[in-house]
Amino acid sequence: MAKPIARKTSRGADRMETTLNNKVLTEIWGADQGVGLRVKQAALVVLGIAILAVAAKIKVPMWPVPITMGTFAVLSIGAAYGARLGLVTILGYMIVGAIGFDVFAGSSAEKFGLTYMMGGTGGYLVGYVLATFALGLLARRGWDRSFVWMALAMLIGNVLIYVPGLIWLGQLYGWDQPILQWGLTPFLIGDALKLVLAAVILPAVWSFVGKART
Repeated sequence: MAKPIARKTSRGADRMETTLNNKVLTEIWGADQGVGLRVKQAALVVLGIAILAVAAKIKVPMWPVPITMGTFAVLSIGAAYGARLGLVTILGYMIVGAIGFDVFAGSSAEKFGLTYMMGGTGGYLVGYVLATFALGLLARRGWDRSFVWMALAMLIGNVLIYVPGLIWLGQLYGWDQPILQWGLTPFLIGDALKLVLAAVILPAVWSFVGKART
């Protein structure tokens, strides 16, 4: 009697592993079809926009400049939500900011909405959209389940943020200006720490999910 039970348990674990293999984190709980799924997705979009807005305003003391948690939230939401839902969320965040709500890191009562978005930060906001979509695609392939692959995904995401950001700065202020000193080098240490943080947290959540379901 022991052998059939052991084989049944093994097949069940295999089925569970297969089911989870192509999912992102937000798909492993709650409704997965019908009205329930749509309600869950709408709630996740609202929650994601709120998280992005709050994270953008969190400033952590760091040398040589303080860092915000905006990029960490952008990339983590991209990985946790997947490409499509992540894209809807980040575009919703951009729309909220364009309307004039103070949801960006450097926006204020004096400078907000499209005025702020078309300034020096504009290229980085474009990069946010690209990075969110890319992290969602990579997470769908399972890159968010190990430290090394998640760290690589975060590195790719940061590149996708910085490239349009620096190009935007160069076009806006001129390439004779110290573009790298303005928009890249002061933030590298902080971004490296955020990369490590995400590379630890997301695989840890997957590990917890796997243990909870076995």
